Amino acid sequence: MSVMIKEAVSLARRLLIESGSASPALDAEVLLAHVTGRDRAGLYRDWEKMLTPGEEAGYKTVIDGRRYGMPVAYLTGYKEFMSLNFAVNPFVLIPRPETELLVEAALQLAPLGAVIVDVGTGSGAIAVSLAYFRPDVRVYATDQSPEAIETARLNAVRHGLGDRVKFYQGDLLAPLSRLNLTGRVDLLTANLPYIATGDIPFLPREVRLFEPLSALDGGIDGMELYRRFIPDAVHILRPGGILLAEIGCDQREAVARLLQPPLWEVAVRKDLAGRDRLAVGRRMNK
Repeated sequence: MSVMIKEAVSLARRLLIESGSASPALDAEVLLAHVTGRDRAGLYRDWEKMLTPGEEAGYKTVIDGRRYGMPVAYLTGYKEFMSLNFAVNPFVLIPRPETELLVEAALQLAPLGAVIVDVGTGSGAIAVSLAYFRPDVRVYATDQSPEAIETARLNAVRHGLGDRVKFYQGDLLAPLSRLNLTGRVDLLTANLPYIATGDIPFLPREVRLFEPLSALDGGIDGMELYRRFIPDAVHILRPGGILLAEIGCDQREAVARLLQPPLWEVAVRKDLAGRDRLAVGRRMNK
């Protein structure tokens, strides 16, 4: 026997509360909206309508997944970032609101007609957002994971940018070696893994169990990939070019040691919570 929407949501809320969800009401509504093809306002308009057997079964499946800790974004298959919808899956990190700080800075700092490289692109959220909001720029993006590259390409196509964002699979800047970009890139963006290995067990369950470890683990101090990346970054950037790198809130000094004069000048910007989050490095005219 089918149930009304309001009954299904009420039961889901209780189950999610019992499982420790931080936002049980929101999760219950977002997941049912996804299953039924409604928006959340549509749920309330149809509050006393019955779910079909298929909708009821589908809702049970996603609620069970959420109770186990699977992120809502993986259950729905998408995440909003910079007001755009991005396809996501367990091969890519879920885009975070704090990463919008990096994109906003890039949009401001990129000169007209800029050549931009996004390293560790994941879902392509940074690269695609930059191309979407700045039609004048060219964007190249890399990722070690072939599954991530496939996801990023899908996101570029779904936003009509398949011909303006080029994706390359491989380690950091290595896949771009044949493109003759040395000294020609205006802006580099990087949201590389920066969580220390020892901190991984203390991450929230939904992050620790479901998001790709390779996109989280930055080695003993969280800076392993940045130590490999920054020496190459200085060569691909033009003099005066900018590197934007997302970092952990306790990594200001570590990143400053990697971006030292006379090759670099560096500043660190805070996120909306007042925590160090974005390293802004400028390649000096040397």
